[in-house]
Amino acid sequence: MSETKRIVILGGGYGGVEAAKKLYKKFKKKKHIEITLIDKNPYHTLMTELHEVAGSRTEQEAVEVSFAKIFGGTSVTVVSDYITSVDFEAKKLQSDSASYEYDHLILGTGGEPEFFGIPGVQENSYTLWSLEDAIRIKERVENRFREAARQADPDKRKRMLTFAIAGAGFTGVELAGELAERRETLCRDYHIDPNEVRIVIIEAMGTVLPSYPDKPRQKAEKYMKKIGLECMLNSPIVGADEEGVSLADGSKLLTDTFIWTAGIQGSEFTARINLTKGKHSKDECSYASAEGIHGMAGCRFDEDERYIVGERGRILVNEYMQSVDYKDVYLVGDMIWFLEGDHVVPQIVETAIQTAEVAVHNLVSDINGGEKKAFKSNYHGNMVSIGGKYGVAHVMGVSMWGFPAMAMKHLVNVHYLFSLAGVNAVWNYLQHEFFRIREKRSIMRGHMAAKLPTYWALPLRVFLGYKWLNEGLKKVMTGWLDPGAGGVFDADPGRVYLPGLTFWGDASGATSATPAEEVSGATSATAAANGGGGDGSWGQPILEESLAIYDWFAATVLSIHPSVAFLAQSGVVIAQVVVGIFLILGLFTIPAALASIAMGVMFIVSGWGNTELWWYLTASLVMLGGAGKGFGLDHTVMPLIKKFWNGTTLAKKTYLYVDEPRLKK
Repeated sequence: MSETKRIVILGGGYGGVEAAKKLYKKFKKKKHIEITLIDKNPYHTLMTELHEVAGSRTEQEAVEVSFAKIFGGTSVTVVSDYITSVDFEAKKLQSDSASYEYDHLILGTGGEPEFFGIPGVQENSYTLWSLEDAIRIKERVENRFREAARQADPDKRKRMLTFAIAGAGFTGVELAGELAERRETLCRDYHIDPNEVRIVIIEAMGTVLPSYPDKPRQKAEKYMKKIGLECMLNSPIVGADEEGVSLADGSKLLTDTFIWTAGIQGSEFTARINLTKGKHSKDECSYASAEGIHGMAGCRFDEDERYIVGERGRILVNEYMQSVDYKDVYLVGDMIWFLEGDHVVPQIVETAIQTAEVAVHNLVSDINGGEKKAFKSNYHGNMVSIGGKYGVAHVMGVSMWGFPAMAMKHLVNVHYLFSLAGVNAVWNYLQHEFFRIREKRSIMRGHMAAKLPTYWALPLRVFLGYKWLNEGLKKVMTGWLDPGAGGVFDADPGRVYLPGLTFWGDASGATSATPAEEVSGATSATAAANGGGGDGSWGQPILEESLAIYDWFAATVLSIHPSVAFLAQSGVVIAQVVVGIFLILGLFTIPAALASIAMGVMFIVSGWGNTELWWYLTASLVMLGGAGKGFGLDHTVMPLIKKFWNGTTLAKKTYLYVDEPRLKK
């Protein structure tokens, strides 16, 4: 038996998760390879969407993807723990309560804000580098509006309603856009004049989004001005205190809320591991807490829970993403320092994912033998949203703005989430971004978020069910389920009423009659053989002739033998009855609605359905909104089915569970 190899990945960010998924794919058939992912949280955070939570566009669940979702159908072991140190000689990670031994280690602990040693900035600012940060900003903004609404002092009120954001890069611009949209809601809720509210971006350079080409940058500046954002360019920050932000020109912006988005460096964890750094932080006296390094304004940690961070920085790696100190240690993502040509690799998502791919390839080569691969970046571009309705993008050399840019951003997010946790993660994203969005804050302007209460759909659901049930029972009463004396497997051709059939080997040339002869409810059919049918009072069929696809199916499948056609005919009748019952009871409403749509389409293409089917189809579409969840059995039955399904291995492997997977005890 092969010796067990223990691979430990520290950090569940973009790089760490990518590494774990690729390692599992490489080693899923090798039982002697153990893969463990350790992170302080039980979920992966979508860091690029934190501004949406901070600006209250989405809830925190929108940026959380649980590791149970991601790895539920794999052999990857996920541990929630806070690692305090690593002994690289003993190959052991240590937390306050446990130790974890490894044979191969991948570090992906990310980056954290850099304050550049500017006096007072960390102590008096908020940051946007974690979910906790985003929630703090969200709560702070609403609190300022609430307090301002009852503040009589005009100077204090003005300071409360001034929000300063340091940095006009991606994060700063995206956060400012979200706050601008939220301003409308909060001003309405707290009866504040929007002209009193200032959202100010402070940038040391001479332009916003300095890495962007001129055209999208100009479009961004124009839109930012349109929605009331102020930009103070060429304004380096030299200090901050409780009253506001001091600038290099000697002026001071008075504000109660100062948000820092102007720098990134290696995480505070890099100060606690003995690995060579490629670049050190300029701020060697940052405070940290259990959340790492962040702005301390609004922080709930007491003084004795804060500690000074030592020398931190980005860890030096070679072209294989290996530590230059230990060959069994690989590093990925924001914490690495690697020069590609004359430029250090940027701290962005694409870098994290691509460094993880290289690290995994080379780690697998260490275990299996093989040629190592050097890192070579392949950046495609980036997208910046300015609120939920507008954005700019520069992707593969193409600049976009407005709707196309936002659509591209959503498509990129969907692509990533599908690779992360399949349909489940994508559906969750669409729910938060489109179907549950508040205040019309999406490129669809809230049209997809409009909801119809289930109690309004109740009469329609019951009536639609009654109509299908009535259709089915009419056919039962007129002999559609009677195969004749020969039984099911030797059905009488005269008992088959489906249109367009010529049975193979039928010397008499007997065929079923044309569909327009008789009409029963919403579907017409010949019933002369048994005296069934109606008087045609429901009108003529939608199509004068059946479509070619039905003609082909009728000739090649249904006409094989009368018994085949009879079984299909019986299936139609039974389906009508079952769909009708399910819709009336509100049981399995969505599958029943899909079946209703399928039957309607089938009747139309066969030349068998009349104009009444149009409302059957439209009513069925309404049922897809979950019309059985209220005043229907789905209210009780579906949660039980969901609970069972979410615990199955198949659901976890395919990511087709609903909400969260159920962990079995």
